[in-house]
Amino acid sequence: MPAGDQSWCPETFDRLYAADPDPWRFATSPYEREKYATSLAALGDRRFAAAFEVGCSIGVFTRLLAPRCETLLAVDVAEAALTAARRRCAGLPGVRIERLRIPDEWPDGKFDLIVLSEVLYFLGSADIARTARRVATALSPGGLVLLVNWTGPTDTPCSGNEATERFIAAAAPELRSSQRGNGATYRLDSLGQTSTQASVS
Repeated sequence: MPAGDQSWCPETFDRLYAADPDPWRFATSPYEREKYATSLAALGDRRFAAAFEVGCSIGVFTRLLAPRCETLLAVDVAEAALTAARRRCAGLPGVRIERLRIPDEWPDGKFDLIVLSEVLYFLGSADIARTARRVATALSPGGLVLLVNWTGPTDTPCSGNEATERFIAAAAPELRSSQRGNGATYRLDSLGQTSTQASVS
């Protein structure tokens, strides 16, 4: 696996999905089921006009999130994962699934929900900072950013805790952390606009 402070390249993910169509057991793991439930609970009873999910993989959480959203754009870098996500989410109204490499590629428009679940720690520190700035610019007034990160051992460019703290630091002062929750081996952080930023947006 890649080491150091460089983001994982798309080819690394392509190799993982070629070897195993669900390399992180998104569809079957009790850890994933518990994390999905906690993530949805963190959204409260809100519905979202335009949501953006970064790193959707095979679309398990995408399918769970879709009923809460009028439109949902879900992206990943691995075509095999996207093929599975399109099958899983076929027929869901308002859902688009596209291949994008974040942060080099970014969609147009504003979103009132942006989800980055189990994705930031695959990025090097410079790309985490660029992602944070893009998120801050793309968030609609009153919108919500949801970060979910594994905090156990990893061979990725940084740990889940490091990735989260780097993102929060780079998103300031436009975004501030408003809520944090912890599972046994993951952390969940919600961010929103500062009152000053929201008033000028």
